[in-house]
Amino acid sequence: MYNSPLHIDAEGYYGRFGGAYIPEILHRNVEALRQAFEKYSEDADFNAEMDRLLRDYVGRPSPLYRADRLSDYYGTNIYLKREDLNHTGAHKINNAIGSALLAKRMGKTSIIAETGAGQHGVATATVCALLGMDCTVYMGATDVARQQPNVERMKMLGAKVVAVESGNKTLKDATNEAIRHWCCHPDSFYIIGSTVGPHPYPEMVAKFQSVISREMRGQLKEHTGREEPDAVIACVGGGSNAAGAFYHFIDSPGVRLIAAEAAGHGVESGETAATIHCGTEGIIHGARTLVMQTEDGQIVEPYSISAGLDYPGIGPLHAHLAATGREKVVAVSDSQALDAALRLTRMEGIIPALESAHALAVLDMMHFSPEEIVVVNLSGRGDKDLHTYLNAYK
Repeated sequence: MYNSPLHIDAEGYYGRFGGAYIPEILHRNVEALRQAFEKYSEDADFNAEMDRLLRDYVGRPSPLYRADRLSDYYGTNIYLKREDLNHTGAHKINNAIGSALLAKRMGKTSIIAETGAGQHGVATATVCALLGMDCTVYMGATDVARQQPNVERMKMLGAKVVAVESGNKTLKDATNEAIRHWCCHPDSFYIIGSTVGPHPYPEMVAKFQSVISREMRGQLKEHTGREEPDAVIACVGGGSNAAGAFYHFIDSPGVRLIAAEAAGHGVESGETAATIHCGTEGIIHGARTLVMQTEDGQIVEPYSISAGLDYPGIGPLHAHLAATGREKVVAVSDSQALDAALRLTRMEGIIPALESAHALAVLDMMHFSPEEIVVVNLSGRGDKDLHTYLNAYK
């Protein structure tokens, strides 16, 4: 097992959450993936190639920007980790590159992926174009309609986009169809976009996203003279950007880890995606975690204005961090996220993704002192959400 701060056991459990609950046909694939990940995650040549692409292709390190006007407004020191400035517009490219390089070393040429907001789909299609791989992306029909620019980007990059008509036609349903495809085509390589799914996916995605907090430490040292902030805030749907932002601070008790999940119309409204607040223990997409479900285990359809947070589960790492109190979870409504997005846009000239806006809204919901240093992971840019914003601000 490679060196990880996430305290995962050999079976892929973070405490009581995690594991690999998969059909027999996928056992061989998942075990081969686990072995390859453990081998190459510590391989010097693999990491050198990944670091080169993150630097020269993605544009890393992403800046850590002190938002002066926002800091004055809230009376504290706010830094934005600018993942929105990455190639393709979000943090998703970090994991897509790592996963595709792993697929390449395993001899895979056919890639499948699921996507909600479209950013993971675009990142996967981008990397497949770069490496000459076939790419099929599953996306809920509802999300296809509300994220049309990203759909067109994926198609232009050469990916096949499959609109999923089942269920609520969102991220859960896209993931269901991607897993069905994988079962029927086990020689393909499934690039999961978040810290969900069977072991080793949650650990692997967190590792590939950990570049975010690794850079933060050095950048904070340069900006403030210290490597650790007082708090890190990130949105959670499945949880990949938060896992990356928290990764190198998990064993630092002086750093508060704050996760913002999507409350939709309110935690008690019945139209929400606040899984940690509303979920109970269950199994979804190959892992034991918290799930929005009925008493007899039927999935409760989630709702959020944000396609990337519209998911009825949560990655097992975040379920564990929340259950142990290491991670504070704040439920943010659609209206609170929209208010925060407009505030950042008007005060700093940065239009955030709707997902990132949920993290920004925490600044309105919690108090931070003038001496504190707060980092908000700005996980993506808002180009894809302009239609939603324009309708909301009429």
